[in-house]
Amino acid sequence: MIGRLKGVLIHKQPPWLMIDVNGVGYELEAPMSTFYDLPEVGREVSLFTHYAQKEDSVSLYGFLSEAERRLFRDVQKVSGIGAKIALAVLSGVSVDEFARLVQASDVTALTRIPGIGKKTAERMVVELRDRAADLAGTGTAFAAGAPADPQSEATVALQQLGYKPAEAARMARAAVEAGDDAATIIRKALKSALR
Repeated sequence: MIGRLKGVLIHKQPPWLMIDVNGVGYELEAPMSTFYDLPEVGREVSLFTHYAQKEDSVSLYGFLSEAERRLFRDVQKVSGIGAKIALAVLSGVSVDEFARLVQASDVTALTRIPGIGKKTAERMVVELRDRAADLAGTGTAFAAGAPADPQSEATVALQQLGYKPAEAARMARAAVEAGDDAATIIRKALKSALR
C-alpha cells in the first residue's frame, strides 16, 4: 500500500494533481481542503495517501494532513458512502468543523455539503458520533468532551439540561451573537424557550 508520497508537484487541476517522485508521476485525486494549501507547480510537496482498489479501477487519493486522510477513511465506513461523498465532505468543511457538526447532531448543516441528503447526514451522525472526538486532527478540539467554541459549549450544556441534541443545537444557533460567551448563549436560549 502507498501511504505517503514526497516529490515535485507537476500538475494540479481540481480534483486531480500529479506528483513526480524520482521520475514516476503519481496521479492523485484530492479534496479542495488539500488544494487550497498546495504549493505552486514545480515545488516539493508531501502528501498522505489512500490507495483504493476495486474490480474495475485503482485510485490514489492525496491529503496534506493525517487528520484529513483519517476523516476520508472514517466517512467511507458509514453505510452507503463512498470516496466521492467523502471527498465532498472534506471539500465542504474542515475536519474540526465536521467533528463539531457530528457531535452537535447538526443534520441541517451537514446537508449543505454537496451530495449529502438528510438520510445520509443522519447516518453520519449516528455512525460517527462515538468517533467524533478522534476525528479532529490533534484531538484537542474535543479532548475530554471539551467543545471547540462558545456555541458548542452552550449546545452541550443545553443537552445536559435535558434537551435533545438537535434541539439543543438549534436553540444555541438561534441565540448566538458575535462575541457571546457560552453562559450568555445559554441564558438567551433558555429565555427564548420559555416564551
